[in-house]
Amino acid sequence: MTSASAPATPILHVDMDAFYASVATRDRPDLWGVPVIVGGGSRGVVLSASYAARQYDVRSAMPMTRARRLCPQAVVVAPDFELFGQVSSSVMESFRRVTPLVEALSLDEAFLDVRGSTRRLGSPLEIAEQLRATIHDEQGITCSVGVAAAVSVAKLASRRAKPDGVVVVPPEEITSFLHPLDVGELWGVGEKTRAMLHRLGLVTVGDVAHTPLRTLQRAVGAGLGSHLHELAWGADRRAITPRRGPDEPDRSMGADETFGRDTDDRETILRELLRLSTKVAGRMRVAGVAGRTVTIKVRFADFTTITRSRTLPEATDVTQDVYRAASRLYDALGLQRARLRLVGVRVEGLVPRETVHRQLVLGEREHGWSDADRAVDRATLRFGTAAVRPASLLS
Repeated sequence: MTSASAPATPILHVDMDAFYASVATRDRPDLWGVPVIVGGGSRGVVLSASYAARQYDVRSAMPMTRARRLCPQAVVVAPDFELFGQVSSSVMESFRRVTPLVEALSLDEAFLDVRGSTRRLGSPLEIAEQLRATIHDEQGITCSVGVAAAVSVAKLASRRAKPDGVVVVPPEEITSFLHPLDVGELWGVGEKTRAMLHRLGLVTVGDVAHTPLRTLQRAVGAGLGSHLHELAWGADRRAITPRRGPDEPDRSMGADETFGRDTDDRETILRELLRLSTKVAGRMRVAGVAGRTVTIKVRFADFTTITRSRTLPEATDVTQDVYRAASRLYDALGLQRARLRLVGVRVEGLVPRETVHRQLVLGEREHGWSDADRAVDRATLRFGTAAVRPASLLS
C-alpha cells in the first residue's frame, strides 16, 4: 500500500476461465476433464474450448471442421446463450457488490477499481481472492484475476494467472514483468502491428520501451508511437468507466446467496428469499424500474441447479410482491427433505417505473407496501442499510 487509504494496485481485471465451456459443463460431471468444444454444426466455428481441448490446439473462432480434426474425441456441446447471459449477469452483480466501478468488456471479463473498497474488504489481493471464491461457490466456474496499478498491466496479469489464479504486479515490478514479453502481448496490439514492429526489430516490450519516443513515433506514427510507449512502461492511467458489457442483459436484476452450510430448513430458506427480495426490490427502486417476472434459483448440495419463474399481472418494484412470488415458487417445488447450497431471486422484464400504471382495487388501503418501501428507502439512505429491515431478518 502507498498509504493506509490508497492501495498501490487498485485495478483488477477479472476474466472467466473458458467461460462458455465451463458454464456448458458445470452441471455435467461426466464432462469434467474431457475435451469439450462449444459451437455450432460442422460448418460453424468454435465459440469456446475447455482446457482439455486446448491441449490439442483447439481455439475460439476456429472452424469446427478443423477443431474436429485436431481433437476427434472432443464432445461438442451446443451453446445456450440464455444460460450464458444469466451466469454473466450474476457474475457482474458479484463484482458490483464489491465496487460500483465495474467496466464490463464482454460477458466474461471486466475491470474493477477497488480503491474505495479496501477499508471494508481488505487489500486488492484479498478482494481478488474473495471474488474468486464467491464466483466458484455461487456459479460453479473459475476465474483468473490480474491486480495492478494500470488497466493494461492488470489485463496482462490476468492472462498470466490462468487458469484459476491471481497475479499481482506491484508498481516496482512493472518493468520486470512487462519488458521480457513479446510486443504482441500488449493490449490492443494485433497481428499486423506485431508483424510491423518485428520488422523494425522491436520484438519485446522492452525493445519498444527503450526506443526513443520520437524515433518510435517516426517509425509507426505519432499516435500509435505514444500509445505503445505508455503501454511498454505500464504508464497508461485510463480510468475505469462503469458500464455493462455489450451483451450483458439489461432487463433483469437479481441476487444470489450461498448458505454457510447446506440446509433443508424451510424457515431459513424463506428468510433468505425475503432478504434477497428486499435487496433486489430496493435496487430496482433506486434504478427507477419495475418488473413482471420473478425467478428463483435453487442449487442443491450436489451442485444441481434449477430455476422457476412466475409472471405477475403487472410490473412491480414492491418488496412484498417479489417475496410473495418467490416464496410461492419455492413451496411449489416441494423440497421438504432436499438440502440446498444456494438460493437466488431475480426480477426480469424490467421497464421504467413511470410507464407502469397500477390498477386500483376497490376497498384497497390508501397507503400500502409500496409506501412502506419508500419510507424504508428514505431511512436507509439517511441512516444506512441496517436502519430498517423486516423483523424476521433481525435474528
